[in-house]
Amino acid sequence: MLKKTFLLIVLMAAAATAQSRKQKAAAPANSAAANETVALKGGKLLTITHGVIENGVVVMQNGRITAVGGAGTAIPGNARVVDVTGMTVYPGLIDSETHLGLTEVSADRMTNDELEPSDEIMPHMHVYDAFHAETALIPVTRINGITNAIVAPASGDTLPGQDSFIQLAGVSAEEMLEVRDIAMPLNFTGQQRRNQSFESAKFPFTRMGMAAQLRQAFIDALDYERKLEAYEKKKSSTDEKEKDKAGAPPKRDLKLEALLPYLHGKKPVVLAAEQPNDVLTALDLANEFHLKVVLNHVTHSASLLDKIAATGLPVIVGPIYEQPKESERYDAVYSMPAQLAKRGVKIAFASYDSHQARNLPYAAGYAVGFGLSPEDALKALTINPAQIWGLDKDLGSLEAGKIGNVVVANGDPLDVKTDVKHVFIQGQEIPLVNKQTELRDQYWK
Repeated sequence: MLKKTFLLIVLMAAAATAQSRKQKAAAPANSAAANETVALKGGKLLTITHGVIENGVVVMQNGRITAVGGAGTAIPGNARVVDVTGMTVYPGLIDSETHLGLTEVSADRMTNDELEPSDEIMPHMHVYDAFHAETALIPVTRINGITNAIVAPASGDTLPGQDSFIQLAGVSAEEMLEVRDIAMPLNFTGQQRRNQSFESAKFPFTRMGMAAQLRQAFIDALDYERKLEAYEKKKSSTDEKEKDKAGAPPKRDLKLEALLPYLHGKKPVVLAAEQPNDVLTALDLANEFHLKVVLNHVTHSASLLDKIAATGLPVIVGPIYEQPKESERYDAVYSMPAQLAKRGVKIAFASYDSHQARNLPYAAGYAVGFGLSPEDALKALTINPAQIWGLDKDLGSLEAGKIGNVVVANGDPLDVKTDVKHVFIQGQEIPLVNKQTELRDQYWK
């Protein structure tokens, strides 16, 4: 028995040590390496906001970019110089919707925290409460130059919780969670209906029910706020009689409380709809309650492109590999990003995935094949999402002062033949190692 216990302790210690090594290998901060000065010299710089610089230099120190320029850019004497001649240097890519850290093995329910099916209206749920920083899927995603992502619940509920914005390196969830409640998804695709069968039907059974349920939730939240304000007003009154009238405070309701920042336009609602009638219904609902909206999907709404453009709202596009409906042109879905960009709509790409999130740049490359310019495609992976999420002061382009999330590759970032050679997050180089590269190296010979 003693031998078995000892063996178990040894195995547990070995597992803990291995996990600790993996975490330390991915740590972008709080270490000596994070504070070193790094200079990338000789590469083709895709700055995104200031054009292309041939034979350029990028200097990073203390986690941020300190200089971007041509060959004559001064390099500090203490810098570690990385020769990237012949390489392409660009800002880390941003995935505008994933489930990273909420799922591990799709077939294992114990490793899936993507959706809470007990209720359709769950705005008080937070992705950060379930985010698993040690997921093996993040290194797999990171190896293709993706350094930041929105983590969202799955779309089975109309209001499934609040999204978080992460960086794809860190020793803990606390380090990786950059913005904990950055946005709230509102899903109106029809998939949220509880209509498995008439016998076991639950509300909402129809799109009418979905809209009515959402409207009632918003009205209830505003009424809850009014009651709180009335109580606080009476409680703070200098008139003792008014104070006595205050009574007990309203019972705290986390669900209604969570909706208030969104009903006051302080944070964006990511409104997901695919077909024209759903897009119009959802937009009417958003306008009724003055929501700050980021449109999502609009995959099969080519007939509404001019109307969408007239709203001035940004759009997260994808998936663009879906087959068109019978009533659509063969390329209606594939050309959607190009058609939106042509009309001046700010677009951003999303993988809507975890296991295949690394393929994000190829979705943009595919859109280029159907009319989107390479410049707009790269913006939709970098500066556009940074602006949509209000993080463009720190992310989205190669500029002095921004966070040192920088990628070096041996070719066009959108080309499937391109290999990423270096990834820097907060100015620290991250090892390009994951479970897949380890298996490759183990069995290749």
